[in-house]
Amino acid sequence: MLNKFKIMLQHIMPKQWLTELAGWGAEKEAGWLTRTVISLFVKAYKVNMQEAVDESPAAYKTFNDFFTRPLKEGARPILTEKNKLVLPADGMISQLGAIEQNKLLQAKGHNYTLDALLACDRQMASTFQNGLFVTTYLSPSDYHRVHMPCDGVLREMLYVPGELFSVNILTSENVPNLFARNERLICLFDTPCGPMAQILVGATIVGSIETIWHGVVTPPRKGIMQRWEYPSVGKNAIRLSKGDEMGRFKLGSTVINLFTENSVTLSDTLRSLHTVKMGELLAVQPIVIQDEPMHEDEL
Repeated sequence: MLNKFKIMLQHIMPKQWLTELAGWGAEKEAGWLTRTVISLFVKAYKVNMQEAVDESPAAYKTFNDFFTRPLKEGARPILTEKNKLVLPADGMISQLGAIEQNKLLQAKGHNYTLDALLACDRQMASTFQNGLFVTTYLSPSDYHRVHMPCDGVLREMLYVPGELFSVNILTSENVPNLFARNERLICLFDTPCGPMAQILVGATIVGSIETIWHGVVTPPRKGIMQRWEYPSVGKNAIRLSKGDEMGRFKLGSTVINLFTENSVTLSDTLRSLHTVKMGELLAVQPIVIQDEPMHEDEL
């Protein structure tokens, strides 16, 4: 009964107004009040501050400074093998697996379409037909910067306006097409394993989504779709290495990765509802062994 009430609230509460209010408050330098809120948050969500560059809640002037806190060097080791892709964020694996018949699994009994997730961009959707997906949910206690799973060159970025439903296990199981309905930022990269999409999904109280090359993408929320295209070569090309930060959430939410068919094999250690850390193994790119030319004496 309580869960039904919570879902009903998700449909009727003024989500955008609450999100804008939270974003406004999270940017304010309120002295002792900010320090108190951060301290209470750390205790309530058991945030591991020993990993942070600044361990004391008093070191942060705003709540957003705290929420997007950088970690100490070495806190998240990155796998160095070239054929190994790493997880882009701390969090919990919500779902993962094959994209079958244009559908991704949201939760048991709930699917959503690749076309809807990619805002009916047919060319992009065809790229990832029969590919793989991984959905990582970031809880309030997690580190909220998002990193690159592998080397990549940014090809385009697409902002899709939408709802701001909360993203958690309860809403995944009860709000149809959750990730295709919520606001999201789709970043398409060319990588050594082919095209890869990294999608940052907004949610209630997610005050902002940012990237390192663009800065704040939202807010403001104009309610219109926006697209940016980037050069693949030259000094203006945006090149990122495996483990580099590519974006961040200010209060929230979820990262979805898409890979093309036969481009990678997902790590067999990944399981739905398992906790993961950025830098751990996400997938392996098959190593192609080329036949060496035969010498004349072997013919």
